[in-house]
Amino acid sequence: MISAFANTFKIPELRSRIFFTLILLVVVRIGAAITCPGVNAAVIQTWFASQVNNETGGNVAALFNIFSGGALENCAVFSLGVMPYISASIMLQLLTAVIPQLGKLAKEDGGRQKIMQYTRYATIALCILQGYFLALTFENPGSNPFLHGIMDTIAKMGVPLVSDPGVAFRVTTVITLTAGTMFLMWLGDQITDRGVGNGMSMIITVGIVARLPAALIQAWRTFVPSGGQGSQVNPMVLVLMIAFLVIVIAAVICVTQAQRKVSVQYAKRVVGQKVYGGQQSFMPLKVNYAGVMPIIFAQALLVFPSTIATMAFKGSPVAQKVAAMLTHGWLHYLLYALMIFFFSYFWVATQFQPQQIAEDLKKGGGYVPGVRPGKPTADFLDFTMTRLTFAGAIFLTIIAILPGMLAERMNVPYATAQFFGGTSLLIVVGVVLDTMRQVETHLIQRHYDGFLRKGKIRGRSFGPVGRGEAVQQGAMLWLYVGIALLFIAGMAIVVAERFH
Repeated sequence: MISAFANTFKIPELRSRIFFTLILLVVVRIGAAITCPGVNAAVIQTWFASQVNNETGGNVAALFNIFSGGALENCAVFSLGVMPYISASIMLQLLTAVIPQLGKLAKEDGGRQKIMQYTRYATIALCILQGYFLALTFENPGSNPFLHGIMDTIAKMGVPLVSDPGVAFRVTTVITLTAGTMFLMWLGDQITDRGVGNGMSMIITVGIVARLPAALIQAWRTFVPSGGQGSQVNPMVLVLMIAFLVIVIAAVICVTQAQRKVSVQYAKRVVGQKVYGGQQSFMPLKVNYAGVMPIIFAQALLVFPSTIATMAFKGSPVAQKVAAMLTHGWLHYLLYALMIFFFSYFWVATQFQPQQIAEDLKKGGGYVPGVRPGKPTADFLDFTMTRLTFAGAIFLTIIAILPGMLAERMNVPYATAQFFGGTSLLIVVGVVLDTMRQVETHLIQRHYDGFLRKGKIRGRSFGPVGRGEAVQQGAMLWLYVGIALLFIAGMAIVVAERFH
């Protein structure tokens, strides 16, 4: 793998693409630190710091701040991020599967470009709407239920969040936020065309990873406090959490890459003096076909009931109790799991078309061995995908509830717990795997080794080990020894800190 990273800089085209991507990502991070005109970012930064220090369960504002890469905390011009574009893309994708006219348009020549144009128009509309509501939130932060306690922060600091509210401020904020999102869309397109990886996904991933240092610092302060303060959590848990994080990331990678390979045989056809077909291929069916979409949909729907109950019945203790139960607790996890299962099957039902796949196989002379072409093939694919979706939904449910369980049961800071599962980990792992796959394609095309060497299964050899195999075995042995020594050193530090 180290040689693969070194080889990436030996190819001029790939090297220029990597540098171009890094430069644009730096521009994205700079935009996430530029504050909108007329907003005092110090107020909301102080409020976020108090929320991180006082709350372990986290809230919706912290979740949005993670996806914006800290731009919301800075009241930056990129506060909306690329989420309006992602929302518009999902909306158009679902409408394409539901509305026949859009489905026909997608199959026509140039239809995808028209749908992409509609997506951009929908993105502008969403930016204007969300930007206006965000401007109202900046003017009256106490009216937003997600900014609980911000008025106390404003009272302590003695400085308002917006010094000059009014129509001019709202118009300026809407234009600024809309322009920021459209600029991010342009940067994402440039990364996709001239850089490495998918641009929009890279921007989201960099925003999530940018919050990792702050999460690590908060976890260190929680597990290893200074100044004679008592630890909120047993320091031994810190070592176990590191090992648990490695296991979770490995499991996410395995399930993300897992697929069921359905064998497909193509019949031989004689055209003139040439013979076509006759080869055997396979159709990959992913276990986690829906990706991160079910979690996003479930989170969005769970937010609305608690928000409506909090805003409509402010003085009712029953409404506040119901809102609390929908935010955390056994009812929250039950509804969360049911929604993830529902949206997993819903996404597969709208995006996976077994009837069309069966027809395309039949037209191309392909068939699944042991299954008749046509409707039996469609039924077989539907049955297979249903079972795979059930396994994928269980995986998504575990990954989704894991951060909340860590935050509530083990008092782990919510900003840190987000990296143990949920949408953050799924997006980061998916984007990193996709980017590595693209880079590996460039390497293999230039006859370089990729990140993962796939060799044939070798038989047992009782003779002397070759020099190359001995070096590889020695390197792996020292790697395992190094990991063991790091683990033992961590345990020793924890024990010494405990008895000290």
